[in-house]
Amino acid sequence: MSQEIEIGLGKKGRLAYSLDDVSIVPSRRTRDPQDVSTSWQVDAYEFDVPVIGAPMDSVTSPATAIAMGKMGALGVLDLEGLWTRYDDPQPLLDEIAQLSADKATERIQQIYAEPIKLELIVERLHEIRDAGVTVAGALSPQRTQDYYSTVLEAGVDLFVIRGTVVSAEHVSKDHEPLNLKKFIYDLDVPVIVGGAANYTAALHLMRTGAAGVLVGFGGGAVSANRNTIGVHAPMATAIADVAEARRDYMDESGGRYVQVIADGGMGDSGSFVKAFALGADAVMLGSPLARASEAPGKGMHWGAEARHQTLPRGFRTNVGTVGSLQEVMFGPSHNADGTTNFVGALRRAMATTGYVDLKSFQRCPVTVASSH
Repeated sequence: MSQEIEIGLGKKGRLAYSLDDVSIVPSRRTRDPQDVSTSWQVDAYEFDVPVIGAPMDSVTSPATAIAMGKMGALGVLDLEGLWTRYDDPQPLLDEIAQLSADKATERIQQIYAEPIKLELIVERLHEIRDAGVTVAGALSPQRTQDYYSTVLEAGVDLFVIRGTVVSAEHVSKDHEPLNLKKFIYDLDVPVIVGGAANYTAALHLMRTGAAGVLVGFGGGAVSANRNTIGVHAPMATAIADVAEARRDYMDESGGRYVQVIADGGMGDSGSFVKAFALGADAVMLGSPLARASEAPGKGMHWGAEARHQTLPRGFRTNVGTVGSLQEVMFGPSHNADGTTNFVGALRRAMATTGYVDLKSFQRCPVTVASSH
């Protein structure tokens, strides 16, 4: 049952929990870490590990998308990023990494003012496909209708529609909004869409036919949504709410299972692990992968929110470099701060609680030690 708190005489608010408020509780059974399975599947595409590289220029380039794919994960390319605006974006990536903090946002806005080029969308997606890994690209809801046909013709396997908040009922007075249900129905590829942060919004997105729903607003380490527009979603409650929507939608649809993908606020492996215990099927990672030595941002991290031309809702931040992509994903780890060996941490937690696969691990007991 939801618990409401009286903020004042005229307003109540629901009590919600962040991932830091929640802890996993071991059960009576334990297992060996090598005996658990971390595989997951969206539509016809199966992956060895439930990790999705966020569509952020500081995280996913064609090269890192290929590397993630060969490691059994999925990298999603931002099709509105530098790789589809410039023939050679590396000098600009290097420049952004070296900008002073007081100049970074304004210069990022200038750099991203360059138009998106259709031929570069095709070229980048072909580069990933030629490497033999699953091809995934992301567009914002505002740009989807402009570029989706080019994306499909280029041969994308999974299509991601990602925004701060994506709804199934967008209303506009001056243009025809994206009709998600019709759009998804007409496509031949699975669509992952979000973010959503509550039961009702997620259920409506599931009813559009989406193969997966992103939970949260993404870019936790580089987001200024709370400071600029007052929007924030404590992730533990959001994931659990959307997982309940998935269960009810399964009953409503006669058994159709929609993947729940946690997106944002997974800066350490402990938060990553807890997302699954709360009901996630996979996690979209930003800052952890931005810390890899191969990351395009060279230890600097930023997302789409930082490039908005009139109201930037994000910033560039220094997350540092902790090791190779292999070490961030699979170890070996040489520290205890939760920045490396994410998959090893997940395996260890599953083994400690006695669960053999991710779907059963979603039933893991948790406790709350509220910081409120």
